[in-house]
Amino acid sequence: MRAFRISRHGGPEVLEWVELPTPEPAPEEVLVRVRACALNRLDLWVRNGVPGHEFPLPLIPGSEIAGEVAAVGAVVRGVEVGASVLLAPGVSCGRCDRCLGGEDMLCREFGLLGEDRDGGYAEAIVVPGRNVLALPRGLSFAEAAALPLVFLTAWHMLQTRAVLRPFEDVLIHAAGSGVSSAAIQIAKLIGARRIIVTAGSKAKLVRARELGATHAINYRQDDFVTAVREITGKKGVDVILDHVGGETFERSLRVLGWGGRLVFCGATTAPEATVNLRVLFFKNQSLLGSTMGTLAELRRLLEFVEAGSLAPVVDRTLPLERAVEAQRALENREQFGKIVLTMD
Repeated sequence: MRAFRISRHGGPEVLEWVELPTPEPAPEEVLVRVRACALNRLDLWVRNGVPGHEFPLPLIPGSEIAGEVAAVGAVVRGVEVGASVLLAPGVSCGRCDRCLGGEDMLCREFGLLGEDRDGGYAEAIVVPGRNVLALPRGLSFAEAAALPLVFLTAWHMLQTRAVLRPFEDVLIHAAGSGVSSAAIQIAKLIGARRIIVTAGSKAKLVRARELGATHAINYRQDDFVTAVREITGKKGVDVILDHVGGETFERSLRVLGWGGRLVFCGATTAPEATVNLRVLFFKNQSLLGSTMGTLAELRRLLEFVEAGSLAPVVDRTLPLERAVEAQRALENREQFGKIVLTMD
C-alpha cells in the first residue's frame, strides 16, 4: 500500500511518500481500506514534535478515518467485509476499570490513531474491532471522516465537562477550526442563549453565523474582552471553549462569569498561562481540562448526525498524494472546518 510516513520531526518535508506492506489484521482486528482521512492540528504536532513527548516513529499520521472493511479478524463479531465504516479514533485496552466503566479515554493505555499507532494517511489500516462503526446514513466518506475526533472532543467539552445548559451563554474561540465549528452546532443543539465566537476573518465569521453563532468577533480588529462585555451587559459568559491557550486563555478569564466554566483541550499558541486564584475561587469558577471523549459519547452524537441536527463541515478535499499541500493549508489556518484527504 501507499502511505505518508514520518521518520523524524520537522516541517512538511519530513512527510515521506512510501510503499509499505498492507497490514494483516490480528484476530481481534479489522483491516479497513481507507477512503478518506481528515486532517487535524494534532497531525502538525506529531510532525513537528512536542517537547517532552516521544512519538513512536516511524509513524503514519491521521486520526479521522472512513472507509470499507477489507478483512475481519477471527474473533471480531458484527463487522462484515465490504461494509462502509467510520473509525473511532481512540484506542483503549477494553479491559480495565475505566474502560468497563465507560470512561475509556481515561484508560492508561489510551491512545489515538495517527499519534500512538499508525493512522489514516494510507490506503489501508488495521484497528480493533470495537473501533469500527457503521458509516452514518446519508454521508459520503469525506463527510464522515470530518466527524469523529472533532465532534467527540467538542461534545465531551460542552456536554460532559462544562455541562452547558439551555439559555446559558458560551464563548467559542477560533471558530474556523474543526473542534470549534463542531462546538457551535453542539451549543445550538443544547439550547445556548448566546453563542459568541471569535475568528480572524470576515469570511470565517460569516460561516460561523451560518452554523448557529449569534455574535461574531474579529479578533484581528476588535478586543474580544471588550466585545463580550458589551454583548453580555458586563455579566460575562457561563462557558468558554478554548484550545488556543496562552494570552487568549488569560484574557478569557476576564469575561468568565460567576460560576463560569472554562474548558480547554489544547494550547496551540502557548502551553502556559497566569491565573488569579483568588478570583477563581471567589467567583466559584472552574477550569476544566478535556481530551477526546468516550466511545459511548461518539455513538450518541452520531445519532444526532443521522437525524440532521449535527453536520460535518468540510472545507475542501484533496487526494492523498497532496497531503503536504493539505498540511500547509492547515498550518496557515486557511480552512473553515476540515480538510480531508481522499483515496480513490
